[in-house]
Amino acid sequence: MQFTLQNSDSSTSARTGILKTDHGEIETPIFMPVGTVGAVKTMAPQELKDVGSQIILGNTYHLYLRPGIDVINEAGGLHKFNSWDKPILTDSGGFQVFSLARLNKISDKGVEFQSHLDGSRHLFTPEFSMEIQRNLGADIIMAFDECPPGDSDDKTVRDAVERTTGWMKRCQNWLNGNPELYDFKQTVFPIIQGSVNHELRRKSAEELYQYSTCGMAIGGLAVGEEKNAMMDTVEFCDTVLPKDQPRYLMGVGKPSDLLKSVRRGVDMFDCVMPTRNGRNGHIFTSHGVINIKNEKFKHDFSPVEPNSSHAWGRTFSKSYVRHLFNINEVLGLRIASTLNLSYYLDLMAAMRHQINEGNFDTWSKSLLSDMENKKGM
Repeated sequence: MQFTLQNSDSSTSARTGILKTDHGEIETPIFMPVGTVGAVKTMAPQELKDVGSQIILGNTYHLYLRPGIDVINEAGGLHKFNSWDKPILTDSGGFQVFSLARLNKISDKGVEFQSHLDGSRHLFTPEFSMEIQRNLGADIIMAFDECPPGDSDDKTVRDAVERTTGWMKRCQNWLNGNPELYDFKQTVFPIIQGSVNHELRRKSAEELYQYSTCGMAIGGLAVGEEKNAMMDTVEFCDTVLPKDQPRYLMGVGKPSDLLKSVRRGVDMFDCVMPTRNGRNGHIFTSHGVINIKNEKFKHDFSPVEPNSSHAWGRTFSKSYVRHLFNINEVLGLRIASTLNLSYYLDLMAAMRHQINEGNFDTWSKSLLSDMENKKGM
């Protein structure tokens, strides 16, 4: 995998680039729709391409539990299993093990946990996470790391940093001894930890850099810490992460968070927000987030989002989409999810354009000021 920087903004750390994988090129900065169980909810592969998706996510923990890596391996890997022929990134499963599983027990060996589905007991180690991701066959695989909650004390955060470094070494050793299973290359991204402690972030980055060939991730943010502290930490990470590799900020976030983070040098994002909020009737528009289920839209026959690049924004009225939600018609979920992903990916495309044109600083400041006055942005 190869990353090539194209243009940089002279007043911020924003930049554009091309990330080349065996399943195609990715223009950065980019937002990656989350397909936790192998599918972005309510969306078919071609529909994802239609809104500008260049890469999607799958999750190791969920796909390991269902349908199982044997099924996906038999299918020829996740790309063939879910009929997505563009790049895929798989999360290591670590975050889900800590947040979803019951009775997890963390040690240097790994994490023992009970499935949130049926209570069955499992052990995730760095080696096993790599084995699962080898079988899934994602283009980008994530190292197994420890992600402490945002309100963790200093010792917990420090221990997580040390454990994450040790686990990364074990991930790399396993990968070195176990070649790819499919006819394309996989690249592992180390994940730096340290919460909002800048000293620990520097330590984590310096220890993990030796394992990074084409990308590093910022983990352990957007997990409950204060928002200003999160952004200060993202800004600090810009000073300690390699400039010639893509930076992936995991699990973020709101449109304004994406814009602020791109200003701070981040290249890649993922978040369930556009699809999850869409399924709850919250639609991102150029006028802010609207709750389409609100009574005030019952007789509103104006388009849901006339400024959307997707035809559905101009085709369907607020009244109609509200009606679909009220009768639990799945088309309503599909419209809202599609328009939200379209909004996010259009925003990323606009950022790339403004950076390439040399107008990003002024443009982004104006847009952020506008977003501050809009609900949910």
